[in-house]
Amino acid sequence: PNTPPSQLQGESLRAHPMTAPSPAQHPAPAGGDTANLGRPAPARLGPAEPARSRSFGWRARFGLSVPVVLLAGLSPTGAGALAPAAPSPPTIASDAAPTTDPPEARSVANSAAAARRAPTQARLAPPEPMPGRLAALPVAPAPAASPSSPAPAAPATAAPAQAAAVVLRRQTVEALPGGLDRVPVLNDNNPELITSQGILLSSFAGRGRGVATAHLDRPLQGSFELFSHHVFAGRPDSLDSTLWIGVLAAPRGDRPVTLRLLGGATALSQSLDPSQPAAPFLPLPPLLSQDGTSVWSGPGSRVATELLQRSRSPLLPEQWTLPPRQITTLLALPIPVRGLDPLLNGRNLQLRLDSDGAVDVATVAGFGKGEAPPSAAQWQQLLEGNLAPREHAPTPPGASGPVVYSRVSGVQIGSSWRARISDPGRASLSVSRAPISWPISSLIRGSLGTGQVQTAPLQLFYANTAWAAHGNYGVLYDLTIPLRNDTSVPQRLELSLDSPLKTDQPIGGLRFRTTPSTAVTFRGTVEVSGLDRDDGRPSGRRAFHLVLRSGMPGPALGQVSLAPGQQRQLQVRLIYPADATPPQALSLLPAAPKAAAAQVPDAAGGGGSANPR
Repeated sequence: PNTPPSQLQGESLRAHPMTAPSPAQHPAPAGGDTANLGRPAPARLGPAEPARSRSFGWRARFGLSVPVVLLAGLSPTGAGALAPAAPSPPTIASDAAPTTDPPEARSVANSAAAARRAPTQARLAPPEPMPGRLAALPVAPAPAASPSSPAPAAPATAAPAQAAAVVLRRQTVEALPGGLDRVPVLNDNNPELITSQGILLSSFAGRGRGVATAHLDRPLQGSFELFSHHVFAGRPDSLDSTLWIGVLAAPRGDRPVTLRLLGGATALSQSLDPSQPAAPFLPLPPLLSQDGTSVWSGPGSRVATELLQRSRSPLLPEQWTLPPRQITTLLALPIPVRGLDPLLNGRNLQLRLDSDGAVDVATVAGFGKGEAPPSAAQWQQLLEGNLAPREHAPTPPGASGPVVYSRVSGVQIGSSWRARISDPGRASLSVSRAPISWPISSLIRGSLGTGQVQTAPLQLFYANTAWAAHGNYGVLYDLTIPLRNDTSVPQRLELSLDSPLKTDQPIGGLRFRTTPSTAVTFRGTVEVSGLDRDDGRPSGRRAFHLVLRSGMPGPALGQVSLAPGQQRQLQVRLIYPADATPPQALSLLPAAPKAAAAQVPDAAGGGGSANPR
């Protein structure tokens, strides 16, 4: 889906899985591949992808070590072409990988994140295995491999000095209650990399049009959404070409239709034009307070944040009136590469719409003349033509062996997941249930042992594209947690969003690395209400921007302190961003006693509080 160039919705999927760019983080796709989007050379600050990542196709041309096709057992870097990793045996394994960040990039990243990074890493090495704590997994015989899993690696006999141990945090992991709504979403992420003009996705009827199979024939009425994430790497014959994404619409009937924009945002991965919002893949620290104006990394991060904060991009009108029997160009948005190094850019777009009549909508890629977008006549001509070339085909549903998720191009059912998390048969959740986690954006081969696949189904999709919306890019998670302290002593819990190692088997908890990978798996904003204020009273709505890496327990977003018999309601909201690689886990953990905190040196040589989790 999104990739930060394939990672331009998860570093490489996501936009859907789209994640963020630099030579290792460029635009990520929004529906399966989150590669990071490219950005101007002066801004190339992001960390490199792990050395073990493979370069494929166009990514190799630009030095991007971001896989386009992600297979089970490989480390995914995006949101559209994501393939969950198979469970690994409980062994100590080396995960050290050299980085290629320029010295100035490492300096910026270290100076900005050193204080936060040290406490997070310290939580990974508790003195003894306890529920909710991380314990190094002992070297032991590997579990029997399932028919769909690769043979486990032999246990390491001696870990190198720079090895990263895999540790198990013993806890409960349960399926997330609630479910998706029935709102249709035009999910437009295949192809991620656009190489020629053509139709990207169309809900128009095919009868009477130039190429009937290029249209899905699905009228839309009432509430619906559009999620679009694409990458452009320039034309071979030009250094300053611009690709345009056109959003076209027309009424199905013989009367005008009013189309209202309930919410919408769009961003490039990089822009030299101040009028075009952009969000380079900057090396932000794991946790920052979200100010809503500048704290984001990658277009998926920015778009999801702006939607979560209920803002609307100034590029997007509030409504359109669509005349009957006529095609209207709703938007014409550029993806320029002029002045960029490498010639690589990406755009994420998400619209929440409502129509008072049946409409058809299409997204089309086209080239204009000079700096001008295609004319209305050119857009209509493209709508009579063929599909833009699709990318790799998916593994069929239910097939054994490695999995290729591919990227999405179709009509998804489900735009929001709402849940009230409580004990079975009760109106609240007991604090004694901690440590406990629930998967976020779980998918096939990546249910974190719950067996729950949250992936939105596709009502219609094109041949040789993903058969489900793997990654749930652009989906709103709106979760309510009514907590109660039914014990006789005061209790303190911590709330976090974690990025554990992907698994599909129940293993008695979640697995993490003592040293997180360089691969970023989540860049986005989480909004929380009900956490402790400094005076101990519940806070209002607060927003945090997170940058999580593979195998990393997330930093604590805050604490909840409850006296015996006291209750408190937490509200957690996030929009799964294009620049992410699923799954993550929302966790409630016992807060470590303050007296147990120890001072450990941080990366800058100072002190930091160790808080084992």
